[in-house]
Amino acid sequence: MPRVFIKTFGCQMNEYDSGKMRALLGRDGFERTEDLADADVVLVNTCSVREKPEQKLHSFLGRVLPMKRQRRVTVGIAGCMASVAGESLFKRYPQVDLVFGPDAVSRIGEMVATAPTQRVLDTEFLGEAGYPFPSEVDPEAAGRISSFVTIQKGCDNRCTFCIVPATRGDEVSRPVADVLAEVRALAERGVKEVTLLGQNVNSYGLKIAGHPSFADLLRAVHEVEGVEVIRYTTSHPRDIGDDVVDCYKDLPKLASHLHLPVQSGSNRVLRRMKRFYTREQYLGVVERLQAVRPDLVLSTDIICGFPGESDADFDDTMSLLEAVRFQASFSFNYSPRPGTPALKLLDDAVPAAVMQARLERFQSRQREIALESHDALVGSVQQVLVEGPSAHDEGVICGRTSTFKTVNFPGTPNQVGRWIPVRVTRGFANTLRGEPA
Repeated sequence: MPRVFIKTFGCQMNEYDSGKMRALLGRDGFERTEDLADADVVLVNTCSVREKPEQKLHSFLGRVLPMKRQRRVTVGIAGCMASVAGESLFKRYPQVDLVFGPDAVSRIGEMVATAPTQRVLDTEFLGEAGYPFPSEVDPEAAGRISSFVTIQKGCDNRCTFCIVPATRGDEVSRPVADVLAEVRALAERGVKEVTLLGQNVNSYGLKIAGHPSFADLLRAVHEVEGVEVIRYTTSHPRDIGDDVVDCYKDLPKLASHLHLPVQSGSNRVLRRMKRFYTREQYLGVVERLQAVRPDLVLSTDIICGFPGESDADFDDTMSLLEAVRFQASFSFNYSPRPGTPALKLLDDAVPAAVMQARLERFQSRQREIALESHDALVGSVQQVLVEGPSAHDEGVICGRTSTFKTVNFPGTPNQVGRWIPVRVTRGFANTLRGEPA
C-alpha cells in the first residue's frame, strides 16, 4: 500500500482538514505513516493567519525536499498558506508537486494521483451551492475522546487584521443533516466530546432564509446519543443572540467554557479593527452569559500593538482583563498579513519594543489571574473526563473539566473515557493537579 505522511501547522480547522485528507486517502488505499522515510506522499497543511506556522512550513520543507533526490516522493503544500501564496510556492520550492487550498480537500485523491506526472495547483474558492463538505470520518477519531466537526467554512466579516476571507473564502454553512451524521458517526466510534468548528459559528445559517440557526444546531447535537460534552469555536461577540444564551440555561451538555475573542479592550482600536462591537457591548454579552451559567469560564484572543494603539488603548485592554478575568488567552503581537486592510495603517505602526513590552505585561497578568483562579479550586472536587495518560509522568492520567481545565492525577489507562471525581490538590498557571476523590 502507498503511504502518506501529513504534517499540520495551525489551528483546529487545519487539524480537521488533515483528518479529512487522511480519511479520503485511506478510502483510496493509502496507509498512514508517522515515518517520513517510509512516505510515498508527504503533505504539509498550514495556516497563514500568523507568521509562526509559515516559518514552521519553511523549516519542515527544508527536511523533506532533499528526500526527492534519493527516491520518488510526492510533496504537497495545503491549507491557508497555499491559498495566499499559490503559484509562488512553486517558484520558491521547484521540487513541490502540488499546492492546494482548503476548498480542494475533497479532491485530494485525484490531485495526488495527478501530481507525479503533472504539477497541480488548486486554490480556487467554491461557491455555496453544493459545497463539498467531505463526509468521511478521520480514521484517527477511533479511540479519541474528543473530536472536531466543521459546521461552516469561510467568513463574511472583514476584520482589518484578518487574512481568513482571503484564505478560506466566503462563509458557507454546512447542512444540519450532514453535521448530525458526522457527530453520530463519531459517537459510534467512542467520541464523547465534540467541538463544532467555524470561523464565526454564531452566524451559522443566517445567510439562508428559514435555515436553522446556530442555537437550533446546538439543540440538535445535544440530542445525539453518546455525546456528553459540546464545545464550539470560534464565536464573534457581535452575533451571540439571546437564543445562544438560552442554550447555556437549557443544555447541560454544553460546556461551561467559551472562547470569546475580544482582540482589544479599546473602543478606538476595535473600530480600527472593524470588529463592530464596543467594549461595553462585549461586557454585556459576558454578563448575560454568566447570569444563566454562573460557572462559565471565558478565554479570549488579544492582539497587542495593533497600528495606532496608544498607551491609553492598551490600558483599556488591561482593564478589560481585570473586569472579565479571562482564565486563558491567546495573545500575540500584531503581525502584518498580506492583503489585509490593516496594511494601510502601518504608517501608524507601534514600535516593536513597545509592542513586545505590552505583550509581556499582558501575559504576565494573565498568568497571575489563571494561577489565582486555579488556587481557588484547591480542595474542591471536579468532575474530569479522562482523555489519556500523562505525556510526562508514569502512572498519571489527565483529562478536562467542563470548564476546560486540564487536571493530572494518579490513574490507569482503563479510566480513559470515564468521568472521575478528582479533588484538586494544587494549581499551576495552565493545569491542575489532583487525586481521585
